[in-house]
Amino acid sequence: MKQSDCSHRYCHLSSRPYPEISRMQTEAFSELFPLFSAASPETLEWLLSVADEHEYPANRAVLMEDAWGNAVYFVLSGWVKVRRLYGENVVTLAILGKGDFFGEMAILDESPRSTDVIALSPVQLVSVSAQRFIQTLFKDGQLHHRMLQLMVRRLRQTNLRFQLRHRPPAVKLANTLVSLAENYGQPTDKGTEIYNIPVKDLADVTDIGVEETTKIIEKLQSKGWVRIDPARQTMHLLSLKQLTQLAGHG
Repeated sequence: MKQSDCSHRYCHLSSRPYPEISRMQTEAFSELFPLFSAASPETLEWLLSVADEHEYPANRAVLMEDAWGNAVYFVLSGWVKVRRLYGENVVTLAILGKGDFFGEMAILDESPRSTDVIALSPVQLVSVSAQRFIQTLFKDGQLHHRMLQLMVRRLRQTNLRFQLRHRPPAVKLANTLVSLAENYGQPTDKGTEIYNIPVKDLADVTDIGVEETTKIIEKLQSKGWVRIDPARQTMHLLSLKQLTQLAGHG
């Protein structure tokens, strides 16, 4: 596909060196992305100098199933979902927000993948090519160590979902909401704000039915624990403490 051929439904709005990122202070970048909290300033400066920006509207494919392994992507703003393709069926595996990243496993494991990444909302990403990212991991031992820590954390989160598989649907959904709030939520005077995730995606990542998800969300709204603003496409978790207790964390 030619870069200028934006008639194709998978063409994104832009892909270019990111001047805003190149001017961003390394401290600000490391605060936004926990992966780089232990990286040296020299490492960050070099990565920022070679990073590319990508902007996508909502519902646009960010990464196709045949493009894994080319780069690591960092979410500057917005929300994306990672989907697994099973023939005609599609299941959402994960929802990622600002400050997270994806594609790191594919540059280490070159086996074919039947997954893609879709923008849930308008999204800004920064990418670093696989070759440059691997070079950086070898050069900066602290970054390498931090990468391993975050990969272990993701494995623990996957294990938690497995442990929850026999718990009541409300408990499982509360865990999903609390996790999204802790990882990506923005504190506001109305409570912790997250994106209003489509019900099907929320059900998939929680491993419960769509109808169950709809009923639980309605009940949480009636309790005053959750408020949805369809116009702004946001969900406010008004009682994060109660949700945390429901999830079994309290």
